Amino acid sequence: MLIRHLYCRATVTRGLFVPTKNTWGNQDMSRPSSDLAAFRYIFSKAKHVVILTGAGVSAESGVPTFRGAGGYWRKWQAQQLATPEAFSRNPSRVWEFYHYRREVMLTKTPNPAHQAIAECQERLCRKGRKVTLVTQNIDELHRRAGSKDILELHGSLFKTRCMSCGHVSANHKSPICAALEGKGAPDPNTDDAKIPVNDLPRCQEADCRGLLRPAVVWFGESLDSDILQRVEDELDSCDLCLVVGTSSIVYPAAMFAPQVAARGVPVAEFNMEHTPATMEFQFHFHGPCGTTLPAALAPHLSEAK
Repeated sequence: MLIRHLYCRATVTRGLFVPTKNTWGNQDMSRPSSDLAAFRYIFSKAKHVVILTGAGVSAESGVPTFRGAGGYWRKWQAQQLATPEAFSRNPSRVWEFYHYRREVMLTKTPNPAHQAIAECQERLCRKGRKVTLVTQNIDELHRRAGSKDILELHGSLFKTRCMSCGHVSANHKSPICAALEGKGAPDPNTDDAKIPVNDLPRCQEADCRGLLRPAVVWFGESLDSDILQRVEDELDSCDLCLVVGTSSIVYPAAMFAPQVAARGVPVAEFNMEHTPATMEFQFHFHGPCGTTLPAALAPHLSEAK
């Protein structure tokens, strides 16, 4: 694999589309199959499955993506708030934004796609087969559905990192601090709360009390090299890969499945639309992931043997 640890979200979002040789206009290429029975046969034989998920999975749970037309919180798009510079300039505003997102997520529940992945992972692991889940999502819906050992490329809304001591910890408090209670309304006419920095979330480690930030990968920051190495190891050894609800346009995740396909491993895409990488895959299943995925990952007849 050619994954490199120097990719960061800021550089890749300026050039979104995956540079591939194959396009829908290439008449020498056959379209990927939508034969569910054929996929199910390969699935029944796979010993190490990697499932890559993106925002399309959580969108079916009603999770806002803050992308495209109308993707604003107040007057800002996520790219204007999810940066180290924005947090340095106005930590109160950025924390209002993330407090709002955390509170919204507490009202959402895993959908059938999350549940199908968790059930498949638990079932196959009992049989000595391996299912590795790699997600671009920060909402923890996979975890709440019951998935284990999740590789979270972009971190989690429900983890914090101290700006002083660097300590990372899970944090599911609602609200995360008293000063943020009732704050974060997304209406563009809402004024900033202008919370004093000492009243924002603070580190609870002994003798620290440093300012906490969301433990997510912001635009302009590199992804965790240890997680990328683990992803690379899993992709190098898998014998089946599923790409679920991801646009295949944001690096480095956009290069994962095409590199698996390049070494002859079956890749199945589950999405509402075709992506720039679709033609590189053996299978494409069109439609909501919550509808297509449960049927694809249900127990195969051969599993009873």
